[in-house]
This record gives sequence, C-alpha cells and structure tokens, in this order.
Amino acid sequence: MAGQDLRQIAEPWNSLLSDLDRGLSTPLVLHCLGGFAINLTYGLPRHTEDNDVCEVAPSNAKIDVLRLAGEGSPLHTKHHVHVQVVKKASLPYYYEERLNEPFRGAFRQLQLLVLDPHDLALSKLGRNSDADIEDVKFLGTSVPLDINLLRLRYYEEVRPYLTGPPERGDSTVDLWCDAIKESRP
Repeated sequence: MAGQDLRQIAEPWNSLLSDLDRGLSTPLVLHCLGGFAINLTYGLPRHTEDNDVCEVAPSNAKIDVLRLAGEGSPLHTKHHVHVQVVKKASLPYYYEERLNEPFRGAFRQLQLLVLDPHDLALSKLGRNSDADIEDVKFLGTSVPLDINLLRLRYYEEVRPYLTGPPERGDSTVDLWCDAIKESRP
C-alpha cells in the first residue's frame, strides 16, 4: 500500500470503513471533519460515534453512503459508528485546496480527505459547543495551531460568508485564541 496501513486506523473505524469500501462499486471521496478527523489524524482522545463529512464525491453517491454506513444502516448496527453528512459547517472558502489524505492507499474504492487543522477548527465555529471548544484547544496544543493563521483564515475565508451578526464569530475566534494560549505550556 502506498499510504498508511489499515491497522493504524483505530477500531471500530477500521472495520466500518473497510466494510464500506468493500460495498462500493465505484470510487468514492469523503471530505472528513469533526471529532472523527481530529481523532484519527491528530490523536484526539475523545471517542466519536460519527464520521462527519461535508462533501461526498460524486455527489449522487450521498444516498448510497448513508444507506450503507449512515445512522441506522446495517454497518452502523454492526460497528456502532456511522457516517454522517453535515449540512451546516462554517468551512473556510478555500478549504478544498488544503485537504490532506492521511490514509492514502488504505482502501480500494474509498478515499478519505481530511481538512487542514486550522480549517477543522474553523468548521466548528457555527456550533461552538463545549466539545468543540475542547477540540479546538486540543488542536491548538497538539498540532499546534498558528493563532495568526487561524485569525487570518477566519477573517478572509469564513467571516464574509457568515449569516447573522459577524461579531458573534469574531468573539468566538477571540475566545478560542485565548483558550489556546492558556492551554499551552
């Protein structure tokens, strides 16, 4: 294999993704974000039961992915984890140019692309739950995130496209940057 070995993908994800791959008749690309991406790519110790994806290519395969590995599917029942297509995420405008493929060659038909760590953090802006704040702090110390780059991407690639008052996003990014600074040794 050209990329990472399948044994390096944590269970139960390894089994779910391998079964999904075997069920595909054509190539499928998933743009992964959320706790799943942070866990598998950067070692976040928090367990997650869903693989949030913001894009499925080809786009007409979304229904097949959800039928095979979505919530309530046979693979979900078997592995107790599932794929979830996220409809609402504050993705930086140019995120696709910075996608990583940490498991290149691990699957026959399935290709997992993961958002850059700064883009992963910014994708959590809209929800900003306690878990999201902890995920951003984790990225801030483990990667570590460049706070100036995080702010730059927010102001150039996220803020212009926010719905509602932009000051809410501004204060959230300020809060995150302060939390990252405080959590660093």
